[in-house]
Amino acid sequence: MTRGILLLLALAGLAGAADKTWPVTEGDAHLAEFHFQTGETMPDLRIHYRTLGTPHRDASGTVRNAVLILHGTTGAGTQFLRDIFAGELFETGQPLDAAKYYVILPDGIGHGDSSKPSDGLRAKFPRYGYTDMVEAQYRMLREGLGVNHLRLILGTSMGCMHAYVWMERHPEFLDAAVPLACQPQQIAGRNLLWRQSVIHAIRDDPAWEGGNYKTNPVSAKTAEDMMAFVGGNPITWQKSWPTREKGLEGFPKVAARGQDANDIAYAVDASWDYDPEPGLARIRTPFLHINFSDDTINPPELKITEELLKRVPAAQFVLFPYTAETRGHGSHTIAALWKDKLAAFLKETEK
Repeated sequence: MTRGILLLLALAGLAGAADKTWPVTEGDAHLAEFHFQTGETMPDLRIHYRTLGTPHRDASGTVRNAVLILHGTTGAGTQFLRDIFAGELFETGQPLDAAKYYVILPDGIGHGDSSKPSDGLRAKFPRYGYTDMVEAQYRMLREGLGVNHLRLILGTSMGCMHAYVWMERHPEFLDAAVPLACQPQQIAGRNLLWRQSVIHAIRDDPAWEGGNYKTNPVSAKTAEDMMAFVGGNPITWQKSWPTREKGLEGFPKVAARGQDANDIAYAVDASWDYDPEPGLARIRTPFLHINFSDDTINPPELKITEELLKRVPAAQFVLFPYTAETRGHGSHTIAALWKDKLAAFLKETEK
């Protein structure tokens, strides 16, 4: 989820400043000689993570309670510590009770506190894709945390797409998956258009200076506004800004988030290698895919997901209706909407 979507949730009264503080453990996995698909290499790729709970191993030493939760484009693992998500899932008796599960919240390559262009390499940072991001997550689990198996992957937006990459590349490593708010097909159509618009807004800006700017270009704010716009729904916008005056007053707050332009452009471009469709029929991991009827980024009228998942016997698909409680694409982080479906799916996939 982008910071813009988080702001929309706050404007709609769904994300407050008094979120509970969770007893997370933070750390960094340093992945030596990380090779990207492009042929580039980083001698030390840093993947930051936060964890809740304790890993439980069976008699063979296999971790049986690890849950990997993956964020969206320009997001970070911290977004899942908000009450709208953690308060609905990690509390005692909730579906992902942190006393029962070992919850892992990584920051993807290029995001949060993991290695990213703004650390210093800027436009010389390797061009990463979703395959690279998943392989870094895999190595982070094994080398950084000693986790050799996952009970569940739950991914939102970009994390939803990462879940498909995981199921196709490392099926033996996980028991089940819950992808939220994406499509199991390469990025195309309007989804590609808005992404390219964001990238061009930044890289066609003379102030970008080939990525070596000294001051963050104003086009970074334009890009974030575009991302926030596609992330909400009409009810959210109208409720937050019901008059012209309120809208003009609120807009500068959306524009003033300040993410680094290179970080944004790299993150939005990272979907270049995503195309799970050819391998869908080979997926054997049970999974529950949830999309939302008011999602501008993954519009239901395309019917892509429900048609493609007919090829996958292990798949369940839910299209959540458009209601006053949904928030467009950002509904993937409002766990109260779908946690009952998650709880039922966890019971179905118990071993």
